[in-house]
Amino acid sequence: MFTKFKKRYKYIFLDPQAEVPHVPEHSDKYPWGTKNGQGINSNEKINIILSPSLYWVKKVSLPLQNVRDVKKLLPSLFEDTLPSGNYSYTAYKSDNEFFIFAYEDRQILDTLSQNNIPASSVVNVYFAQSVLGHIGDAMKINVSQSIYVKDEILLVVPSSWVQTSSILDLSQINTSKHSITLQQFGHLVDSKSLYKIGVIMFILSLLLGTEYFITAHKLQEVTKLKDELFAKYNLQPTLLQNTSLLKKYDALHTKQMKLRDTISSILALKLNPSEELSQLKFKNNVLEAKFNGITEGKELQITQSLKDKKIEFKSSFKDKSWHVEISI
Repeated sequence: MFTKFKKRYKYIFLDPQAEVPHVPEHSDKYPWGTKNGQGINSNEKINIILSPSLYWVKKVSLPLQNVRDVKKLLPSLFEDTLPSGNYSYTAYKSDNEFFIFAYEDRQILDTLSQNNIPASSVVNVYFAQSVLGHIGDAMKINVSQSIYVKDEILLVVPSSWVQTSSILDLSQINTSKHSITLQQFGHLVDSKSLYKIGVIMFILSLLLGTEYFITAHKLQEVTKLKDELFAKYNLQPTLLQNTSLLKKYDALHTKQMKLRDTISSILALKLNPSEELSQLKFKNNVLEAKFNGITEGKELQITQSLKDKKIEFKSSFKDKSWHVEISI
């Protein structure tokens, strides 16, 4: 439920009480007569005054002078008072004492939403304590409830408990500098969780920073070793050039290993006493072997041995010798 009135911006007294008197809309007699946000358009800017039903308040004396120092103590000052919830806190000084407040952003935002008041239209949000805490007599704020001041604290009570002199007098509202800003998303995560998340994020940042430093140091060492290695072995300056060079030497190594294995296989052939390997030479990627004492038809044993070792070759008889050619 809410009461609306007008100054520089339209003021709305926001209260969760849903009872509305059966009187014409916008009645001067019942200033809370507008129901569910009727009469508030999306382009209109308004100020909100929070009913005491939407916050917790205490008046305390503390051995502190600065409000900023007091705000650090607020969660502990309300620790034994508040029911479970996600609360925001604030305070302001009055003479030598402090008024301290706890409120749930979600509850206030939900109440605005229930009354079709867009949060984007709200200019300032005030506690009723700071703008109505001076009223003398009790005043009605809806059909069944009134506000009145006891020990300098503004309270909401059933109207039957007090002698209500009038409906809330809009002319008695004082301008206040003590406004709050609602956290439209901050209430989704409580402050303890935010603190834990912050600590975790700090630790992760520290670990990542340390890892980055170590990685950068190792990278510097690797770069230094690379430069020394390149200089020692007279390597090419770029990776592409060295990759090409590596392929070249890999191909050469493969060819040399094949040549070595082929020569080893030929030298290991079992020949008869009358047979001999008279010549072995390598030219133009071809290994040539010349055998004496082998007549045509007698070379089958050697041929089979070479085939067993998967050596491809060409052979022919020439000048009473058997010639074998193997491409490397």
